[in-house]
Amino acid sequence: MPSHIWWPAAVALLVTVSAQAQQPPAPRAAALAPVPALGPLVGRPGSELASVIQRFVADQSSLTRRYDAQQSPDQRRRMREFYSAWRTRLGEIDFDRLKQEGRVDYVLLDGYLVHALSLLDRQETMRQESSALLPFADKLLALQDTRRNLMPVDPQAAARTLTSVTKQIDSLRGLFEAFGRGGTTSGSPASPDSARAGAAPPHVTRAVANRAADNLDQVRGVVAGWYHYYDGYDPLFSWWLKDPFAKLDAAMTSYARVLRERVVGIPAPQVASARGQGSLDLNSSDGGPIIGDPIGAKGLEADLVYEMIPYTPEELIAIAQREYAFSLSEAKKAAREMGFGDDWKAAMEKVKDTYVEPGKQPELIRDLARQAEAFFDKHDWVTIPPLAREDWSMEMLSPERQRVSPFFLGGEMILVSYPTNDMANEDKLMSLRGNNPHFSHATVFHELNPGHHLQGFMVERYNSHRQLFSTPFWYEGQSLYWEMFLWDHGFQVSPEDRLGALFWRMHRSARIIFSLSFHLGKMTPEQAIHFLVDSVDFERANAEAEVRRSFNGSYPPLYQIGYMIGGLQIRALHHELVDSKKMADREFHDAILQGGPMPITMVRARLTNGPLTRQGAPPWKWANDVPPGLPSPSK
Repeated sequence: MPSHIWWPAAVALLVTVSAQAQQPPAPRAAALAPVPALGPLVGRPGSELASVIQRFVADQSSLTRRYDAQQSPDQRRRMREFYSAWRTRLGEIDFDRLKQEGRVDYVLLDGYLVHALSLLDRQETMRQESSALLPFADKLLALQDTRRNLMPVDPQAAARTLTSVTKQIDSLRGLFEAFGRGGTTSGSPASPDSARAGAAPPHVTRAVANRAADNLDQVRGVVAGWYHYYDGYDPLFSWWLKDPFAKLDAAMTSYARVLRERVVGIPAPQVASARGQGSLDLNSSDGGPIIGDPIGAKGLEADLVYEMIPYTPEELIAIAQREYAFSLSEAKKAAREMGFGDDWKAAMEKVKDTYVEPGKQPELIRDLARQAEAFFDKHDWVTIPPLAREDWSMEMLSPERQRVSPFFLGGEMILVSYPTNDMANEDKLMSLRGNNPHFSHATVFHELNPGHHLQGFMVERYNSHRQLFSTPFWYEGQSLYWEMFLWDHGFQVSPEDRLGALFWRMHRSARIIFSLSFHLGKMTPEQAIHFLVDSVDFERANAEAEVRRSFNGSYPPLYQIGYMIGGLQIRALHHELVDSKKMADREFHDAILQGGPMPITMVRARLTNGPLTRQGAPPWKWANDVPPGLPSPSK
């Protein structure tokens, strides 16, 4: 520390210490969490495969860093070899000699490897779909592969490659500029050769074109990294490559712009704005079209197998519709108590108008969090360690983040969504109404304790190797389960609070319907927005943000169904084990948290010591075991 800063600080410190010496000793801070007893932690039994999984995670991380040109020829080959070899080695383990926790980890790791190979197949299919738009991608990505293999570069040959690819890109761009979208001519052709040949541009869907534009941005970034590695350090490289690289970079930028404007349909000003801000994820920007990338019935089937869900997408939609019908019936009951008859939407509008004034939302969130913790303490349903009550914090979401996250997010830090002073007045009002106290009352504990914050707290302390198997059916499913659990135990007393809880319950039902329908090709993003507005009484801007968030690539395809489906699975398991008196509430809930993330079918196998083979657990038709009072599909 510089002396001119140290001296005044030292004087201030001495004054402070002198003053403190005249005061009686301060008592120990009551907020300090006690250290847990360490005896039970010594030699704690666990899975025999914990070290195996930790080794796999370390090896996978090393390869991901080594093969950093995503979707390059070497990266695709090496990851397929890696997952296949690991599955072979895993098969050499004597499964029958493992204890139940070891068998659980075996099944989880094998399922992970099978799904990873399945995703490589899916990526290959998607790559083929866009190959007509990016026929040069492998050639450019191979440049980075060669560098990573520590092979010497041939500057003159590399210059020829970049020049050749630039001509290819300009030719493709010229086709789209000449013919426009849908094969119609738009403007003067940029490629005279293409125009003379009368060639038409490749015909692809908006989703494929959007994916290709995103991939093109990624390739452009890889090539730039490759170029700057040599530039200036190898004079001959710079001599040959400076001009070809600049032309290639400009060509890729122009081509991506044309794909987005002419094929995807993103307005030109928005494309230019995103490029100027350095933001290339146009799906998450405000105001542009929501495109998404549906994976189809085959993709959904593979993902449902990985999550051990023995139902078809259509059956899951039926479960969601039955759950929605229950919520709608309860919403009408609450509306009648509020004096609105069966007009639950009018009652919901009144609830939305109860928002607190600007600047007061953090205090509301704090009070609701403490209220929920006190309610759990009263009933002793789950262990919430003192440190887990102390270590969470709060921050505010930026206006940009609120465009795709109109409601608060949680974990160790709860991120509060509320208007800022530079928002448009209409946006301010929608944010105020969408984050009113009654909506928040039903979800603060979803984000904090005993929801996401407690989940993360426990995962770091018990079976942490299972973070590899993270799944929304465990994380989001638990938090949604707590919402249903507290509903059953009278946490929402007033009709306004019950409507707030039902808003989210209807929302999670709707998520199943619109997300699966989208991936099956039965609902567009715009239809999904209207569906949320009509069936859940979403604010229009919040509905758009919700759909954008669901389809912008930030979440896996089954993420949005994980809330309700995971919650219903845990609810059925609670009925099986706790309602039958085989386990106590606290024992049941602590066992789930301490077991670590995994498909709920595997949670059941752990808690019941159920039969496991190398192929996994028997199919569990949990929806037929949902407790009375909840809608369930017919057998």
